[in-house]
Amino acid sequence: MNKLVSLFYNRDEHRLPAGWRIIAAFAIYLILNKAYIYLINSMGIMLNYSSDAPLSTFFIGGTVRLLPPLLALWITGKFIDKRKITDFGFLINKNWLLDFGFGFGLGAFLMIIIFLVEHIFGFITITEAFHTSNTEYNFIFPFMVFLFVFFCVGVGEELFARGYLIKNISEGFNSKSISPKTAILIALVLSSVGFGIGHVGNPNATFISTFNIAMIGIFLGIGYIYTGQLAIPIGLHASWNFFQANVFGFPVSGQNFPSAAVSLFKIEQGGPEFLTGGAFGPEAGLLGLLAMLLGIVITYLYISKRNGIKPSEIFTPIADAPTK
Repeated sequence: MNKLVSLFYNRDEHRLPAGWRIIAAFAIYLILNKAYIYLINSMGIMLNYSSDAPLSTFFIGGTVRLLPPLLALWITGKFIDKRKITDFGFLINKNWLLDFGFGFGLGAFLMIIIFLVEHIFGFITITEAFHTSNTEYNFIFPFMVFLFVFFCVGVGEELFARGYLIKNISEGFNSKSISPKTAILIALVLSSVGFGIGHVGNPNATFISTFNIAMIGIFLGIGYIYTGQLAIPIGLHASWNFFQANVFGFPVSGQNFPSAAVSLFKIEQGGPEFLTGGAFGPEAGLLGLLAMLLGIVITYLYISKRNGIKPSEIFTPIADAPTK
């Protein structure tokens, strides 16, 4: 009987086991997401994304990517995980903001490298500068709207894909036979595989794009497992997408509408798809993969210099259960 109960309730921690916590978190998020979209639709606002959609569609779409996951993590943390939302890596202070700035700058830097390499080798042709499909606005306003949108995407996805999943999976594996460090590495891999699979349904997705998106999960997770905070992953995620789409005009994980709506450069993509990623964007190409690997190295060098850590010094409190 005790073994049966332990499958559904952890008496030592007075909460659900890790697997059930993760299922509950996703269920709460899906319910809140559907409810929020229903509320928006009831107000006569349809989130039908296209390059010529009203800017309000994209702005409100950004809040869909931010508010439901934030609320879901708050509810899940308080009532199921028995912890504050800040414990998922969202403790904002001076150091958090500095790390966010580093992550944002790194994402921009890596995408600039990808763009320059493709341009130098003639894989892309710039057809227009300061492109916007909505002539009712000048370039700056829609450009800033998409910066907001991708910030929301970065916060929402990193809270779940890195903060919540890595913490709960690593807590679940952390045991007498598996060290906290090993548990965190297992969680990093499993959450990244899930991140890749989560993009299988995107337009123009392939096996290579799925593998590369999983590698992006590793790339984004490095900053979290060494600092315990989501500052670097959020900044990196936001700027990688924003510079990819709205600065350089690439597709973002197969999606073309962000760059078609507004971009500093409008481009025509050529070159070998195995290098460029073709219609899916740089994330499905070898250049994108190499940029991720370079980003992992730069991220570790930054953290090691800032915090004086060694490669083995993963932030093991990630795998600890909350204190009573």
